[in-house]
Amino acid sequence: MTPASRPAPDGPLPTAPEPANGPRDFRLRMAVIDRETEAALDMTRDRYGRTVHAGAAAAARAHRDKAAVEAYAAHLAPHAEALLDAARLVLDELPPTRHLAGWRAVLDGLAVSAAEIRRALDRPAAPGSPAARAQHAALWPHLAAWADHGSIASNLADQQGGQHHKAPLADEEQQMWTKKAQAAQRRGELELTESWYAADGQPITLAYLVEDDDSTVVALRGDPDAPGWQVVGHYAHEYEAGKVLPAPVPPGVLRADVSRFNRPAPVPEVSLQDLIRDVVEGHSAGDASNALLSAVQRGYDVGPMVRLQELLETSGQFASALETVQGRQIAARMAALSRQIEFLTREVEEAAEDLGGTVAVLPPHRTPVLRTRPRPAVDTTPPTPPPRANTTARHR
Repeated sequence: MTPASRPAPDGPLPTAPEPANGPRDFRLRMAVIDRETEAALDMTRDRYGRTVHAGAAAAARAHRDKAAVEAYAAHLAPHAEALLDAARLVLDELPPTRHLAGWRAVLDGLAVSAAEIRRALDRPAAPGSPAARAQHAALWPHLAAWADHGSIASNLADQQGGQHHKAPLADEEQQMWTKKAQAAQRRGELELTESWYAADGQPITLAYLVEDDDSTVVALRGDPDAPGWQVVGHYAHEYEAGKVLPAPVPPGVLRADVSRFNRPAPVPEVSLQDLIRDVVEGHSAGDASNALLSAVQRGYDVGPMVRLQELLETSGQFASALETVQGRQIAARMAALSRQIEFLTREVEEAAEDLGGTVAVLPPHRTPVLRTRPRPAVDTTPPTPPPRANTTARHR
């Protein structure tokens, strides 16, 4: 049902005046809390990331949970329900697109989290008690959900009342500007600057179209590297374009189950810097072999070279998920690079095993150099420094 054909409700429409800023303020506060907590947790781990001070780590997480509850109470608790109502109303008015079902599921999940947090705020445990710590810990996943995805609700609520955009270009004008932009792209004079998705699921890209040493800001709809894209507007500057073009909606995520504020505990791993130091400080071929084998190790204690391959594979997945021509091309390059790293990893592993099979130590003539010189005896006179040669100043 379109906004024009939607019947008017009997009661007043839900509004989101100030509340739409709540998720943004809450996320900013949660980012600060997250950084402070990570700094505190780093102090409880050894250099490989293993927790060695469990009590201090538990105290840091308890402080995090309490601060997050207080941040939610300050920024979101008074109007979370009104914000969700306004977001749902706008969602019902949007044309059918691929992402609406996912957004609706996000709003439903945020509503469940808001209800859980509201019940705890209405019946708080005694401050500082073990029950309060347990209550705050149980709320952390719900607080993280609002920090991660509350921007979807606020973005939808911001669109309440409808977006009023400048009418699209006339057919003839649109064709003319599209041909000019295509010609500039072939010349290498169409500079893409920014891209986002509109609420209807279509990508919008801003670009500078350069002609005869003069540039114009144009807006493109569609993938600029695929056939069929069109110019939907031209503007004197980006600020003017931002006032009349469809507002950006929150971008998607590579993996739906990943949370910025609820990350798993880091897996202990050895850095390349540590492995290089092990080789430098080693004496036998086995020492260098063990360092190389650590770099290509798989399983729980993953080595840096295997991590690099994982990074390439994940980056390739990201590039492919962009669903653009360039994204697919870059994904293919990443896949090729990942295969090269896999081959190189096997080569390093074989070389490391061969080095380990070498029964040898460094020859004794490679003697160390003392970093500190012996101090003279207390009753000895320090040597007289050599006289300084007199130098005559040269005049030009």
